[in-house]
Amino acid sequence: MKRLIAEFEEQSFTQIIFPHFNTDWSCCLEEARENFVKIINAIIKYQKCLVICTDINETKQYFEENNNLYFVEYQSDDCWARDTSALCVEEDGNIKLLDFTFNGWGSKFEAKKDNLLTNNISKNYSKEIVTIDFILEGGGVESNGVDAILTTSECMLNKNRNNMLDSIEITKKLNECFGATKIHYLDHGYLAGDDTDSHIDTLARFVDEKTIMYVAPPKDKDDEHFKELTKMQNELKTIASENNYKLIPLPFCDSVYFEGERLPATYANFLFVNGAVLVPVYGVKQDSEAIKLFEEHFTDRDVVTIDCKTLIKQHGSLHCASMNFVKGVNITL
Repeated sequence: MKRLIAEFEEQSFTQIIFPHFNTDWSCCLEEARENFVKIINAIIKYQKCLVICTDINETKQYFEENNNLYFVEYQSDDCWARDTSALCVEEDGNIKLLDFTFNGWGSKFEAKKDNLLTNNISKNYSKEIVTIDFILEGGGVESNGVDAILTTSECMLNKNRNNMLDSIEITKKLNECFGATKIHYLDHGYLAGDDTDSHIDTLARFVDEKTIMYVAPPKDKDDEHFKELTKMQNELKTIASENNYKLIPLPFCDSVYFEGERLPATYANFLFVNGAVLVPVYGVKQDSEAIKLFEEHFTDRDVVTIDCKTLIKQHGSLHCASMNFVKGVNITL
């Protein structure tokens, strides 16, 4: 039996790529680093964090010494760890790390160094790395930890990824890689400003085996997202009905802009750590409503808010900037 281990299961550590000057953060590097420092400091209150950086000595200056904090040097293209890191699967009781091909979200951005990241730092993991000749980003798939994968057709079936395969072959590949008997495709839903072709982790997330949190349509019917997110909501209702899932709608954020561009602010981009859920907030009135929803649902976890107004300036948020590694995968520095 094989399965993609769910993020809400017990973890060993979180992986983060620290921003450097040659990333897209060159315009506002210190602002970005301040945001990443807050994320990392929140994580290490609950579990270990492996920070990938270009200069360990320089990066350590941003932190106080902590037994949960680890550093490894690697020159990345960018800092979106969710899409360039390995994914944890369990097969017949053994944990393996799957290293998929990363092509910069459909060849939109330079990605050679990011694609080689896992291979180059593989000695720092205690488990076997398995290279998979298939283009896939971690933010493009959600697992319930048992038998289901939730994804979007706009991303997973996009010809800018695996253009030699048709939808049937791609679905078969997902079945093979993750052992899932159910591949749920959402054909609708997007966020303005998103570079990923509608990654599922910006739209809908499994929070347990039978529950999905998702971005509800905006209340303003004139908003550009209203029709697509309404259609997505209807798709989710059908999937939920057929599979006995529970749905929890998350509020749609007020518009957030930077330099005239609407940014992909979403509460669905939250992050699980042991004993807590980290929730992105954006300085809008819906923040309080979102926090209340998380507190009501996650009564057994701390709810920790992270201001992500800086992160979304480069079109990603909290979940995009991190990758979880399951309990049993040790850091071997």
